[in-house]
Amino acid sequence: MKKITTVFILLLLVTGIVFAISKSVNKEEKKEIIVTNTKEKPLNKVNDTISIIGVGDMMLGTNYPSTQYLPPNDGKDILSPVKDILINANVTFGNLEGSVLDSGGSPKNCKDPSKCYVFRMPTRYVNYLKEAGFDVVSNANNHAGDFGDVGRTSTMNTLKNAGLHYAGQTSMPYTTFEIDGIKYGFCAFAPNSGTIDMRDIDNAKNIVKHLDSISDIVIVSFHGGAEGATHRNVTRKTEIFLGEDRGNVYVFSHALIDAGADVIFGHGPHITRAIELYKNRFIAYSLGNFCTYARFSLSGYAGVAPIIKVFVTKTGEFIKGQIFAIKQPGEGGPIIDNSNKVIKEIIELTTADFPETELLIKETGEITKK
Repeated sequence: MKKITTVFILLLLVTGIVFAISKSVNKEEKKEIIVTNTKEKPLNKVNDTISIIGVGDMMLGTNYPSTQYLPPNDGKDILSPVKDILINANVTFGNLEGSVLDSGGSPKNCKDPSKCYVFRMPTRYVNYLKEAGFDVVSNANNHAGDFGDVGRTSTMNTLKNAGLHYAGQTSMPYTTFEIDGIKYGFCAFAPNSGTIDMRDIDNAKNIVKHLDSISDIVIVSFHGGAEGATHRNVTRKTEIFLGEDRGNVYVFSHALIDAGADVIFGHGPHITRAIELYKNRFIAYSLGNFCTYARFSLSGYAGVAPIIKVFVTKTGEFIKGQIFAIKQPGEGGPIIDNSNKVIKEIIELTTADFPETELLIKETGEITKK
C-alpha cells in the first residue's frame, strides 16, 4: 500500500511538472500571438533591411472656412487607393500641413476668408492617417501655426493620443521611438515661426548628433526651398521666395548627414524635386503634394507626387529604393498614376541637378546604386 501511495505521489508530481511546463509554453506562445496581432504592419526583415516610406504634404480636408472643403464620406476613404503601399514598411512618414482642431483657435489674418489658405483638419482625421499605416509626421511647416497656439497644442495632443510620433515645433524639436527592435530618431525643420529653424544649421546639427548617439537610424524632415513649377531644381544656393529666406536645402542636407542623419525627406516647393545619395545616405529634396484636398493647386506638376520607399541597413546605409507614382485628380486625394509621370520627372531632375549621382533610377521606379 505504501508503495502504491509513493507511485501515486510521483505521478502527481510528474503530471504537475508537465502541466507547469505546458502552461509556461502556452503562455509564451500566447505572448507571441499578442505581439503579432497588435502589429499593424508586416515585418520587412529580408536580409536584415529596414524599409522607410516617405510622402509629401498631407492635408486631408479642412473645416475652415467651410465644411464644404471636407472630402466625400468625411475623408474615410481618401487614403484607401494607396493604403496597401503605405502600410507595407517598417516606418511610414508624411508632412502634416495645418492644424488638427475641430473648432476655435485664432486663424491667421487674411482679407478674404474665402481665399484664405489656413487649414484646420478635424481631429478624427488623424485616425485615418494611423489606419493607413503612418507612424511619424512632421509639423514643421508654414501652416502648423494656422490657428495659433490652440491649434498647435491640439495638433500635438491629438497625434500623441493616436499613437503617432511627431516633431518640428519648438516645444518638440525631436522624438525617438522603437519599432521591431530598431530605435529611430526623428527631427523636423522649417524656416517658419514656432518651428525648429532649418537656417540655423549649427543647432540642427547638434540635434542630429544627439539623436545619432541614442538611435540606430536618424530620419530628418525639412520644409524648405522656393515654391512652384518655376522652382523645380535644387540650386545649391539660398532660395528666396516672396521675400522670405527658405534656406539652402543642399547645404542643409549635406551638413545633417555629416552630423549623423541617415534618411532625409524634403517638402515645401509643392512640386517634386530630385533625389540624391550622399555618403551612402538617401535624400529626397521635395516629395510634393501627396494628399491635399480642395485647398491646394493641383495643376501640372503640383498634381503628381511620389511615394518613396527606401531600404536601408540597420545602421542607415542605403541599399535600394522604389518610387510609386501617384496623382491627385479633381479636388485631391492620391490614386496610382499608371503613366508614371512623377518617376520620369525625378529621373529628369536628378540627371540635371546631380549629374554626378551614384543613383540609377529606372522608369519602373526602382532605385539602385550604379
